[in-house]
This record gives sequence, structure tokens and C-alpha cells, in this order.
Amino acid sequence: MGLIIAGERSGVGKTTITLALLSFLAKEKSRVQSFKVGPDYIDPMFHTRVTKRPCRNLDPVLTSPNYVKSCFDRNCHDVEYALVEGVMGLFDGIRKKTLQDFASTAHIARILDLPILLVIDCSRLSGSVAAIVHGYVNLAPNLKIAGLVLNKVGSDRHLELLQDALEPLKIPILGILRRNKDLTIPDRHLGLVPSVEINNFNNICERLANLAKNWFNWDKILPLLKTSVTFSPSQPRANRHFPVKIAVASDRAFNFYYQDNLDLLEQLGAKLIFWSPLKDEKLPTGVKGLYFGGGFPEIFARQLTENQLARSYVKKAICSGIPTIAECGGLMYLCREIIDKSGKTWPMVGILPTYAVMTQKLTLGYRQVSAIEDSLLFSRAQKISGHEFHYSQLTHQSDRPIFKISSYQDFTEGWQENNLHASYIHLHFGEYPAYLQRFLQNCFKVQVTTS
Repeated sequence: MGLIIAGERSGVGKTTITLALLSFLAKEKSRVQSFKVGPDYIDPMFHTRVTKRPCRNLDPVLTSPNYVKSCFDRNCHDVEYALVEGVMGLFDGIRKKTLQDFASTAHIARILDLPILLVIDCSRLSGSVAAIVHGYVNLAPNLKIAGLVLNKVGSDRHLELLQDALEPLKIPILGILRRNKDLTIPDRHLGLVPSVEINNFNNICERLANLAKNWFNWDKILPLLKTSVTFSPSQPRANRHFPVKIAVASDRAFNFYYQDNLDLLEQLGAKLIFWSPLKDEKLPTGVKGLYFGGGFPEIFARQLTENQLARSYVKKAICSGIPTIAECGGLMYLCREIIDKSGKTWPMVGILPTYAVMTQKLTLGYRQVSAIEDSLLFSRAQKISGHEFHYSQLTHQSDRPIFKISSYQDFTEGWQENNLHASYIHLHFGEYPAYLQRFLQNCFKVQVTTS
């Protein structure tokens, strides 16, 4: 089975509740697999650090409902418990054909047939909590709301008022978290600060585990979390014709990767070598492809600029024709400069003849795109779904863009130069392994390597 954590709205504390449950299970040495609904990268980093198992994204827009089901089954076969953190409010998704809530937490719960633990922000509620819960339960009676978590409870008297209001509904309260300003997770412009940047993260998790132990009804929660998947995974379909070394940028500046993409590269025959553009002075030896994920190059612009040797090695490698994927933050790193919000300029790799300027405007949303011409990853007119999430804008657009975005008339995006794919659009290749196979084929054809 497994359990999905849903919120009555965005910002109610789903991540805190999820981390509390995962931290307790990890402390008990339980084997637990976590998942995150939607395209988010940061929450999965928290999950992964707690469970020591890669968190998986469940997003039917970037993949498909069938892929969501197969991903869940595939990753639950050797664990005791499965926990899914939802996205936004329970029914918040997009309209697609006959569905009003496509890709919502409710949609994922239906695809996977999972019970729901509904998190309520009680900080400004007492008796009205019953109306909210009644509405959620009766709006979609085909969903199973197995219980409630009351978050941000102010006092014993406040808890008593909430319990009295909810008692007639006969929905069990399976968890309670008191209002605690010391347990907040810091955030910034793209959401929560990644766990690797939080110095007291282990301490936070220890405290959350203790709270979960004392304030959650584990006799009822554990049976809901218990997996019942009988799926037996096939062997990875490694293609040994392409034993290609790929350098993957991985540090505090670049850490937005879907684990399924990395797994797929390895299954197709790649050997992934992780390195840091912040700390390492040169690229790993012998790699024939580069992969720069998204992240926060604007936050670490000074360190990236100061590591001049790394920038020069990257520029030399791309100029020599080594196939390169650069998404969002990776694209920014390849620009001439990053200009931060104060107007200060930070020299970057300089492959792209444009500047990445930090703004107050958020660009956010799913994108349906089609390839304008043959490129490193795509053949002309091939289509894929992607996601954008950034505050920076480029000062110049490419003369040879990669994509035409279907939701915008005549709007193009991305840069393709000399075996380079650089784009703001994040891609999940789980449903499209042929695109990564094309990338590896291009890597294999190129005779140059880093040295």
C-alpha cells in the first residue's frame, strides 16, 4: 500500500510532517521509500538525506500516469514502508481533458490507490476546522482520507477545541504538532533552502523524530505505510556499446536532478562521475559528456567566478565538441556573466553570448515543447513536456533555439551550439529514454575527451 501526505492548501506544513514521519522511521532503522508529487527538486533532497534512499518524483505531466504507477511499484519492491509527499492543496492540479485535477495529490492518490493523511494548519482555526475537513471528505468520496494531522496547535485548550469540533466527523486524528518557531526550515526565492546548506539539519530531524514518536498514532499509521507491492523489477537494460563517462556537476550550486534521469543514464551504459564546479579545479579525466543540472549558481556566484580554472576547462571542453546538457542553473553557468539583484556582475564560463540577470519576476509552469530542428537530444518536431522555475532572464536569445513552446505563439527557447543543449526547461526522461540514448550516442561518436 503506502500513504500519501496531502495538505488542505499550500504551505500547511506537508514537508515538516513528512520529514517527521521519515525521521522517526529512519531512527527505527526501517526501510522506507519516499516520493514527491510534482516537479520539485528541493523536497526530495530532504527526503533522500533522511532515508538514505533516492526520493522519486511522481509527475504525470512530465511523464504519464502509467509511468507514475510503474515508478512507484519499481521502487517499493524491497522496502517495508512507502510515503508520498503531495503538492500544494489536495485538489490543486491542472485541467486536462475531463480531469480538473490532473497531476494533483488527489490524482496521484487515485492512480496509486493510496490512503490520504490530510494535514490541517490549525494556527487560525478552532470550530471551523470541522467545516474544512467535512468539505474535503465529501468533495471526493472516492478518495480515502484515512486520518488527519493537526499542525501548528497553540495550546492544550486549542487542541481540545479542535478535537471537540472534529469528533462528530469520526475521522481519526493520527498526528499532532504544536506550534514551534524553532523547527522552521529556512527558505529563499526558489523555496526551501536545500538540506545540504542547513548546518543543524540532523538536529532538526532528531527533534522531529521525537515529536513524531510521542504525538503520532503509530499503531494506526504503520499499517497504512506498509507496502504491498509484489512487482519484481527486471534487470537494468545496460547497453554496453556505450561505456561513456559523463561528468555530472554536483555541489551546492548544482543539485537539481531527477534521480530517474541519472538511473536511466547508467542503465543505458553511462558511467557517471560527480564533480564540483565550486571546488574542483578541472574536469574529471576521460569524460566524453557533461551534465549541468539546475540549482543556485546565483547564490554561489562568487565561488564559481573565483574557480577560474574550472571555468576554463569547461569552456575548452564544450568548444572541443564534448556533448553537454545544461538545464536552468547550468545554462546560467555557461553564460558570459550572472548579474545579481544588486547589479554586481560575476564572470561565468562564457560559452553563451548572453548574460543571466536576476529579476523579481518568477517564471514558473509546465511547458509543452517541440524540437525546432535536429539537435543533441532530439530530432526535428519531437515533443516533450518540461517545467520552468527561475527568477533570472537572459539578455539575448539564441539564433538557433532548441524548442518552440506550444502555449506561446511563436515563442522559442534554448541554445544549441557545437553539441550543446542549454535550456531553462527541466526535463524528466523517464518516459523518453530514447532522448538520453541519443545523447550517449553523440558522446560516443565524439573522439575528444577531457584530460
